[in-house]
Amino acid sequence: MISEALVDHLLHDGVVAYPTSTLPGLACLPNAEALDALFALKQRPADKPVSLGVLSLDQAEALVHVPDDVRRLEAAFPKGGFTFVLDAKEPLDARLGGARVAVRCLAHPVARALVERMGPITATSANESGEVPADTAEEAGRGLGLPDHALLPGACPGGLGSTFVNVTQGDDGVEVTVMREGVVPARSVIEWWKTRN
Repeated sequence: MISEALVDHLLHDGVVAYPTSTLPGLACLPNAEALDALFALKQRPADKPVSLGVLSLDQAEALVHVPDDVRRLEAAFPKGGFTFVLDAKEPLDARLGGARVAVRCLAHPVARALVERMGPITATSANESGEVPADTAEEAGRGLGLPDHALLPGACPGGLGSTFVNVTQGDDGVEVTVMREGVVPARSVIEWWKTRN
């Protein structure tokens, strides 16, 4: 499924289009040169960080602090529905959020296969803000001019993206705030959080 040409493309700081359980995504490795290529391709301002896609919050814990209640919240809803903004263990590239990193547990089998092979990758949408998203990763990637070997096949259901949840640690414990409602309704998050104990 993950070709050696695609792996080589990523290892040489290239960008790949891949399917997710919501919208087509763009992957690069989380290093400076690859992020340069991704931000140039998307014409994205450097002050608008992108999230990281991981297999699980266990994998994310190498990079960010994951409170137990956040693990329970993520497990209570369909996989891939959340992007959590969490405290980094060590500050990352500012284009990944620096001290506060957005992490999404990917659900689509193709996206998961990519992360299994490469480790954490960027998880930003393959469409420009305000554009109608493509139905497949191939269509999205071709629209951005990516070569064929940088396109992972797969349909995307479309609709809403993941729900962004900001996680903070205060004197009264962990707090969550819905920053952007997506496939998981904000009301459901708030109700679960209030009754979690």
